[in-house]
Amino acid sequence: MKSPAHRTRDIERQAGYLKPEHCTPPPPRTNSDTMWFIRDGCGIVCGVITWLLVFYAEFVVVFVMLLPAKNVAYSLFNGAIFNSLAFLALASHARAMCTDPGAVPKGNATKEFIESLQLKPGQVVYKCPKCCSIKPDRAHHCSVCKRCIKKMDHHCPWVNNCVGENNQKYFVLFTMYIALISFHALVMVGVHFAFCIEEDWGKCSNFSPPATVILLILLCFEGLLFLIFTAVMFGTQVHSICTDETGIEQLKKEERKWAKKSKWMNMKVVFGHPFSIAWLSPFATPDHGKADVYQYIV
Repeated sequence: MKSPAHRTRDIERQAGYLKPEHCTPPPPRTNSDTMWFIRDGCGIVCGVITWLLVFYAEFVVVFVMLLPAKNVAYSLFNGAIFNSLAFLALASHARAMCTDPGAVPKGNATKEFIESLQLKPGQVVYKCPKCCSIKPDRAHHCSVCKRCIKKMDHHCPWVNNCVGENNQKYFVLFTMYIALISFHALVMVGVHFAFCIEEDWGKCSNFSPPATVILLILLCFEGLLFLIFTAVMFGTQVHSICTDETGIEQLKKEERKWAKKSKWMNMKVVFGHPFSIAWLSPFATPDHGKADVYQYIV
C-alpha cells in the first residue's frame, strides 16, 4: 500500500493537474530582486539577536579579558584569532542570509513555459500548487520563503533563510566559525578565572569584581550553549552533504532517484571544485566545475 505522500505524487503526475491556465506569468525581474532577503519578522529578530550575541562576546573578550591582561603577546595572539573567527562567522551569516538558496522561478507553470520545455511523451513534471511553479526534482516548498527551494535542507530562522543548493556552504561555515569562537571564548574564560583567583580581582579587570563575574558567567553560558548547538548542527550538515541527502529527504524518507557519488565528490558539489582554501572563505562562491550537482539514475 502506498503512503499518502506517494499518493500525492501520483496525483501530480496527471497532466490535467498542472492546470497552467490558472497560473499568471511570473513578474519580470528588476534591480530590487538582485539581493535576496526574506521579510519574516521572526527570522529578522533571530538574525539581529545572533549579531548582538557575537558583539557581546567581542565586548567581554576584548574589554574584560584581553585589554587588562599583563601579557601583551597573549592579548594580541588571542585577540587576532578571536576577532578573525568572529568576522568570518558574521560574514558567513550574512552570505547565508542574503544568498538565494536556490528558489525556483515563481509562477512559471504557465502554458507557454510548459510548451517551451518540449517534454517527451511520458516525461513527468511536477507543479507546486502553492507558488504555481514547475518543481524540479529534489525541490520542496518553504512556507516561510513562499517559494520552492532546490535541494532544500531546512528553513533556519537564525539566518532568516532556507538552507538550500546555493547557500549551504555559507551555513556550514557559519556553524563552524560560531562553534570555534564559542570554544575559544570558553577557554579564555577559564584562563581568566584562574588568573583572577590567583591575583586580586580588582587588578584582573577594568570593571568591578561583581560586574566581571557576571559578564564572564553570561559569556560562559552563551559560549557553552552555542558550542553544543552549532557543533551538532555542523555535524549533521556535514553528514547530510556526505550522504547527499537533505534533512527533508531524510525526514520524509523519500525514494532515492539520484546517482550515488563519493563523499569527497559530494563535498565538492557544495564547497566547490577543486579543493582549495576557498572552501573556508564565505567570500568565495563555490565553483562546481566537474562536480555534477544532479546525477539521476536512469
